[in-house]
Amino acid sequence: MIFRARQFEFAFPRPALVMGVVNVTPDSFSDGGLYLDAGAAVARGLDLVDQGAEILDVGGESTRPGAEPVEEAEELRRVLPVIERLAGRVNVPISIDTLKPAVARAALAAGASIVNDVAAHRPDTLMWQVVAEFKAGYVCMHARGTPRTMQENPVYEDVVREVGEFFQERLGRLTANGVSADRVVLDVGIGFGKTLEHNLQLLANLRSFTTMARPLLVGVSRKSFIGKQLGVELNERLPASLACACGAVASGAQIIRAHDVAETVQAVRMTEAVLARKKM
Repeated sequence: MIFRARQFEFAFPRPALVMGVVNVTPDSFSDGGLYLDAGAAVARGLDLVDQGAEILDVGGESTRPGAEPVEEAEELRRVLPVIERLAGRVNVPISIDTLKPAVARAALAAGASIVNDVAAHRPDTLMWQVVAEFKAGYVCMHARGTPRTMQENPVYEDVVREVGEFFQERLGRLTANGVSADRVVLDVGIGFGKTLEHNLQLLANLRSFTTMARPLLVGVSRKSFIGKQLGVELNERLPASLACACGAVASGAQIIRAHDVAETVQAVRMTEAVLARKKM
C-alpha cells in the first residue's frame, strides 16, 4: 500500500508514522496560544521533527468542540509564514489542517504537501479539486456538523458501520474528482461528532477500517473523551493518549497524530517490537 503526497511517498507496511501537531491558534483545546507567534511555531515544528515526527500538521483555526470560525484572511496570516519557513528547513511532509479550500491552496503553494480536511463530509468538491491540482495527500476525516455544533447530541444507529460507509462513499467521490486512492488517508474522527461511547466503539473496531487498503490515521492525543472516561484533566491525559495510540497501532493504524511526539514515538516503537514477535 502506497501513500503519495506531492514529492513524498510512503510504502506500507512500515513503522507507523507520527504526525506532530503545530497549532498556530489562540484557542486550541490543548496548546492554544503557545505557538501563535510564527517564530515559536517554526521552532516547535523543528523540535517535533527532532523528536521523531515524520509529518507536521499545521493549523490556524481551532476545531475543538464549540470553536468559533476564523476569517480566511486571519487563518492565512497565521499559517503561511510558518509553512513557508518550515518547508525550507524540514524534509518531512507538512500538512495543512483547514476547512477552507482557499487556505489549502495557499498552503500547498507555500510548500505544504497534505490537506487534513476535518470537513471531508462537505457537499461541494472545491477542496478536492485543489488537492487534485497539486497532487497533494488528503486526510479524509469523518465528522458531523461543524466544530461549533458537532457535539450537540450526535446519534448513530451503528457508528462503526456508518463511518465505514462514509469512507466508501467518499473514496468513490474523491476518485471521480481526480484524487486517486493512493493519495488518501482515512481518519475516523475521534471526538468529532461522537459521544464517549462512539469514540470507544471506533477505537475498539479500528481493524474493520483496514480492509479499504488505505492508511488509517488516528488522533486521540489529550482529547476530552479521555477526561470523560477517566476523570482526568487535560495535563494528565498523556498515559491514556499513549495507551490509545498503542492500541490503534496494534489494530492496524499507520499514522498517529500527537502533541507529545517523543513519548508517542517511543510507545509506538515498543508496541511494534512486541507485535513483530507475535506467533501466528
